[in-house]
Amino acid sequence: MNDHELEKLLFDLESDRVERKASISDMKKIRQAVCAFANDLPNHRLPGVIFIGAKNDGSCAGLTITDELLLTLSDMRSDGNILPMPMLTVQKRTLRGCELAVVITEPSNLTPIRYQGRVWIRVGPRRGIASAEEERRLNEKRRSRDLPFDLHPMSSASLNDLDLDLFQRTYLAAAISPDILEQNARSLEQQLASLRFVTPDSPPIPTVAGLLAVGKSPSDFIPGAYIQFLRLEGADLTDPIADQKPISGPLPQVLRELDEIFRANIRIPMDIISETTEVRRHDYPMVTLQQLIRNAVMHRDYQTSNAPVRVTWFSDRIEIQNPGGPFGQVTRQNFGQPGITDYRNPNIAEIMKNLGYVQRFGVGIQIAQKALSDNGNPQADFQVEDNHVLVTVRRRT
Repeated sequence: MNDHELEKLLFDLESDRVERKASISDMKKIRQAVCAFANDLPNHRLPGVIFIGAKNDGSCAGLTITDELLLTLSDMRSDGNILPMPMLTVQKRTLRGCELAVVITEPSNLTPIRYQGRVWIRVGPRRGIASAEEERRLNEKRRSRDLPFDLHPMSSASLNDLDLDLFQRTYLAAAISPDILEQNARSLEQQLASLRFVTPDSPPIPTVAGLLAVGKSPSDFIPGAYIQFLRLEGADLTDPIADQKPISGPLPQVLRELDEIFRANIRIPMDIISETTEVRRHDYPMVTLQQLIRNAVMHRDYQTSNAPVRVTWFSDRIEIQNPGGPFGQVTRQNFGQPGITDYRNPNIAEIMKNLGYVQRFGVGIQIAQKALSDNGNPQADFQVEDNHVLVTVRRRT
């Protein structure tokens, strides 16, 4: 947006596309505003703008805009509080001599967007929590727009293919704020539709995300939706097999079972030579394996590949192969660079965040590499191709 457009919004006291904040002392309200602008209930199909450093009448608050302040605002995109992740830009601008931080939020195609389990919308000049009817309208908006594959309906599936007990017991309370659950009287089908696990149609049709998250047998509908674990007794694929197992089922079960397999296979050799006291260190840090396999599950291509994610455990290394190459702004050249991230499956990312398997987005590789360094392992090696990513983690020696 150019200066003229921003100035017009800054001094338009009646517009529902703008908020003004004198400082960032209340980040909670700023996040609520971002959520509301992303939902775009009035259907302006235009960005909403938050001016940091402006008073309610648009006049200058005299706030100094520092790099730290801009970084704090930029972090809203990927800190996991607003899901699915909003598309926003943060800029330092000077309008009529006033220094401002400008947060521009684009309307989302993945509505409803939630901030900490609540759907925030703009109602005229104010923010508010969406009613059931307003959420229904946001669901309809989403249906009318181009959807990522993980929101495509799976027409061959029905509600009977979802584990509704798992949804209510494990996922619902993790995704929706408890007070919101207490206040509404929505049916189970409405709750599933609100979280994009089924379409709002009658009868509802499970989406790809719904089947992956709480499907009784996701691989019946999405052939590659499982993980192939293979442990070999040597360093070559032709060496004898020590263990092998396909890991399938809904995401909470798959990720929990993977953790158990990793724990069972990690060894703790003793070092009584190089140190004055006995030292025990794992041959692989658990954190690294968790980060890398969860990244593979989140970013893999579920649409065009029927291959599973493969974990091959050799005597000297572990290889994790993900059937999905770079996506969006991520390229073979910038893969793994801090702050460069994009999401082929934004709703799978949201599900994993709500389940607690992702703490924040865009830093998984950095966390994995740091854990390797701290444990004394070599850094992980990434082979990035157009249609797959292979990461190799070498054993600590």
